[in-house]
Amino acid sequence: MAVEIERKFLLASEDWRKQVTASTRMQQGYLVDAAAVASGHARCSVRVRVAGDRAWLNVKSARLGIRRDEYEYPLPVDDAAAMLQELCRGCIDKTRHLVKRDGWTFEIDEFHGDNQGLVVAEVELPSEDATFPRPPWLGREVSHLARYYNIGLIAHPYACWTEAERSGEGDIAC
Repeated sequence: MAVEIERKFLLASEDWRKQVTASTRMQQGYLVDAAAVASGHARCSVRVRVAGDRAWLNVKSARLGIRRDEYEYPLPVDDAAAMLQELCRGCIDKTRHLVKRDGWTFEIDEFHGDNQGLVVAEVELPSEDATFPRPPWLGREVSHLARYYNIGLIAHPYACWTEAERSGEGDIAC
């Protein structure tokens, strides 16, 4: 079984930008969306993603936390683009920036469109208790907050968040 162990953070400053080694624009949508997951009608999310000349299908268990089952399969780009247009309710548009730090890769997602202004960093870990560098630009952890999951950003985009949601109070159901 494939497992992803990932922690997600807000950014405390813009200093990470000076350390970017690569950036890729991405579009992604969900074939099994937030409504199905939130209602309990789905035990997983099913995502289609296009990044440059690559595309893939991703199936991820629908539970909060840093450890989730995950499966990923390559797709023809034309098929993925058609799925995004015809089968998904909404689409996430973001630029993923890679920052390498002490042997670790931080994936920093800078969102566009209805999620403009939101920037989060993710780091994948070999185990739940793995230690990793904490650069000064890495801010508050939000791994446990559903509103920061991409599937939740389609259902409840950052542009619609209340001031309380933006400041970190409470959580939304996604």
